[in-house]
Amino acid sequence: MKPRIFGIETEYGLTAKVGPSWGLTPETAFSVIRHLFETIDLRDTNTFLENGARLYLDGGDHPEYATPECDDVMELVAHDKAGERILEERLRQAELRLAEEGAPAKIRLFKNNTDTARNYYGCHENYLVRRDVDFARLSTTLVPFLVTRQVFAGAGKAYRTCDGIHYCLSQRGQQALSWRDAAPYPVIDKRDQPHADGTRYRRLHVVIGDANMSEVATYLKVGTTALLLDMVEGGVFGPDLTLQSATSAIHDISGDSTLRKTVTLRDGRRFTALELQTEYLEQATRYVGSIGASAKAGDLLCRWADVLSKLADDPMQLERQVDWVTKWALMERFIGRHQLSWQDPKVRLLDLQYHDLRREEGIYARLVSRGAVDRMVDDHAIVHAQRNPPRTTRARLRGDFIRNANLSGTKCRVDWAYIRLADEPEQQAVSCSDPFRAFDERVESLVRRMHLKAGLGEIEGRPSARCGAVSLDGQLPVGMESRS
Repeated sequence: MKPRIFGIETEYGLTAKVGPSWGLTPETAFSVIRHLFETIDLRDTNTFLENGARLYLDGGDHPEYATPECDDVMELVAHDKAGERILEERLRQAELRLAEEGAPAKIRLFKNNTDTARNYYGCHENYLVRRDVDFARLSTTLVPFLVTRQVFAGAGKAYRTCDGIHYCLSQRGQQALSWRDAAPYPVIDKRDQPHADGTRYRRLHVVIGDANMSEVATYLKVGTTALLLDMVEGGVFGPDLTLQSATSAIHDISGDSTLRKTVTLRDGRRFTALELQTEYLEQATRYVGSIGASAKAGDLLCRWADVLSKLADDPMQLERQVDWVTKWALMERFIGRHQLSWQDPKVRLLDLQYHDLRREEGIYARLVSRGAVDRMVDDHAIVHAQRNPPRTTRARLRGDFIRNANLSGTKCRVDWAYIRLADEPEQQAVSCSDPFRAFDERVESLVRRMHLKAGLGEIEGRPSARCGAVSLDGQLPVGMESRS
């Protein structure tokens, strides 16, 4: 696979019990968020961390974690999981501080995409693509793939409808219904914000997709998309699979747990989501064979083929790998064991608790602890990613700079594409416009000046005891902001 930068932005559902009942009022939201972000000013919730990631407050009181720039899918899986651990640590610390203030609270964070009031929030992917590739052609090629990949990347959700409870593959997929009478449902955000050298690159911002608990689903979601981008950049587009209506297709596929429903292409042909995914898989297999398969591409193709085959045969074979299948199997067993109906509130609670970040209470986390789901990375890799940036992208420059700033007590300004000391003029900021550049003597010079100003010698490249952060002091940066 070609060298490529990618990352994931995840908005988390937040609620708390302050006093006798659950829910966030404006007052309790202020208190909880203030302690989650360790700030007394809610305008100051944008921080970059020592692992190169960004943590900030998105609209609607949703904490959002944007992974650092990664160039390896497995490393991205680890950093995505690291975001869960970082937020879990923060909610526990927030609870301790609230208790010390005499306002004990129980905080819950959920890695999902919809709350009980059917408000939606996003999980977005970013891929660096070449500027010289026709973006309209790239989007046309990718949209049918992105719409149909929910068969393996959907997080699953039991929805209450006028006909009773309806189990759907995707949470974000159901949002398509609310867009039908408004604007077309966005699959790719066309804003041109590369956070890199704009003459060479642009950023593909994918806004259709669920927040996955499953490491396998995250691996497949990002890996297959990156492989198709390789094909497009290589001039391989394959047959025209343009959908008649991407909005309708998203909703229809999400609502069909049998995987048999067909969607209509612009030329009138009809295919199931699995048939379209199989077409993409065959194209990718031919492409990889034509250029010489790398081990990583070969592993990805094998996993992709195996998942599609099992979905076609019996989706329940994927209980260890695909979120919507895992959750559905759990709910079916729970209903049978306790002789409940799908309408029972306990079933809806199980649906939500699957996504709970607390490892002692979150259902997916408990499956992990019992070895009941397949893993792509181990706990050591996740713990390492909580404190350390990827070493082969510019995230290393940012993360190491922040670590040194924390150790020396130095204020600085950091964004995706620049670094500077706070007490030096903006003209002396180091531009980091190449996301593949992991070493820059200009940044090393900044670190040396930082140490001199702090009266320190050379500081060893070791992480600090806490997951440190550099605040943007309330200034909204040109960061990887998200739109739900």
